[in-house]
Amino acid sequence: MLAKTFAGAVSGVSAQTITIEVNSGGTPENGKQFWFMVGLPDKSVREGFHRIEAAIRNINLKLPHLKMVVNLAPANIPKEGSAYDLPVALGMLAAANVMIGDQLKDYLIMGELALDGGLRPIRGALPIAILARNKKYKGIILPRQNAKEAAIVSDIEVHGIDNLQEAVDFFNGAAPLHTTEVDTRDRFAVEHNKYDIDFSDVKGQENIKRALELAAAGGHNVILIGPPGAGKTMLARRLPTILPPLSLHEALDTTKVYSVAGQLPDNTALIATRPYRSPHHTISDVGLVGGGSNPSPGEISLAHNGVLFLDELPEFKRTVLEVLRQPMEERRITISRARVTVDYPASFMLIASMNPCPCGYHNHPEKDCVCGPGVVQRYVNKISGPLLDRIDLHVEVTPVSYEELSSNERSKVTSKEISNRVIEARTVQAERFKNHSDIYCNAQMPGRIVRDVCRLEPEGTELLKQAMERLQLSARAYDRILKVARTAADLSGRTDISIADLSEAINYRSLDREGWAG
Repeated sequence: MLAKTFAGAVSGVSAQTITIEVNSGGTPENGKQFWFMVGLPDKSVREGFHRIEAAIRNINLKLPHLKMVVNLAPANIPKEGSAYDLPVALGMLAAANVMIGDQLKDYLIMGELALDGGLRPIRGALPIAILARNKKYKGIILPRQNAKEAAIVSDIEVHGIDNLQEAVDFFNGAAPLHTTEVDTRDRFAVEHNKYDIDFSDVKGQENIKRALELAAAGGHNVILIGPPGAGKTMLARRLPTILPPLSLHEALDTTKVYSVAGQLPDNTALIATRPYRSPHHTISDVGLVGGGSNPSPGEISLAHNGVLFLDELPEFKRTVLEVLRQPMEERRITISRARVTVDYPASFMLIASMNPCPCGYHNHPEKDCVCGPGVVQRYVNKISGPLLDRIDLHVEVTPVSYEELSSNERSKVTSKEISNRVIEARTVQAERFKNHSDIYCNAQMPGRIVRDVCRLEPEGTELLKQAMERLQLSARAYDRILKVARTAADLSGRTDISIADLSEAINYRSLDREGWAG
């Protein structure tokens, strides 16, 4: 007898249908159970036979001694992981006439089986639920731990179950399944944009707050350079609090990445605040950009629609930093392997920090640097020129004075106030780029648009020419100065870029200045 069940295979942050065909017939030699699995399954999928056999026995069911062939179609798509256990088990039970299989065609089914018949959570429940809705399935059956995540998708029944027995009883008509429902907009409103930190906690550093406001308003990358304890990490952690709140569409996109990576927090159906990722400097290039033998998202994709913070930037391996260059420009990363190529989104804001030298006190107003001749320059040179070119704002962070630090007064500038100004500037940019579906802020402008929206007066043209010649800036740095100047004008409500806007943008190229590390 032939039975069919349906599952989903995740590729990148989307999924595609996998048809599981189970054919039973014939008696195995010597009365032994004889199972075959075909269709490009990996080892973890093939090992599912042992989990399935134990699970079926432990819910007091028994498969007859029949030869069974399980085909995972289409055969050219690699099948990975243990999430196919449940649909394979149900297909085998239906093919052996142990379970009624009439309704199997109406549901997309996923789940990893424990030996006692229980179910363990899977990765990628959200994109699989989207697939089920798009393919017009009546519902999706999956582990209860994944039910809220899948229920974000509307117009489809989501059934979260605890064990194999519940699924068997449902298809045999012995017991109904509970439907999980989530009001996505209500959940989004409740969890939206909640932060435990605020810029009002930061004492002093008004110039750094201005730089981060500029970065947030235009989506610009930024690097903070300063001595230990100056507040670089504290300031970086507060950057998400002044970014525009996630839209529902952005929240769903971000949640898909976390779902595929298996990093969606417990009891969380939706990522409603902008991600903030801060990997350690010992991370590998695969850990940062994603990949592996079974590709999965890296830190840059987990920071999608949020902030990637790289603390102590020169301490990262140079090979790791160089792989950032392409995704910073294209806002996506393509992972190519022998059998599969997947795309992950990577639209993130980069904020990095570094000490000015190995001892940390180069250019310090009070402490002397003990680094020898050439050491400071070699330290800065650990960061390649092409990578620095892609960082719009180079911001020098100076230590906070004792008077400011010991004051009991909180800063009058809150994250909410800064965020309101950022949102106003982003609204101007949204109107500017309304005819460009892939551009959302000034930092994302390609060169052809920069020339149109960043026009300069003759005085500004001469000032920028002098800066280019004196600092020996690249063409990419030229464009980025114009983009930052455009953002400064947007924050000030100006239609045209003023000399003050341009001067401020040029001043944020600290690491390009001759003799900065001398």
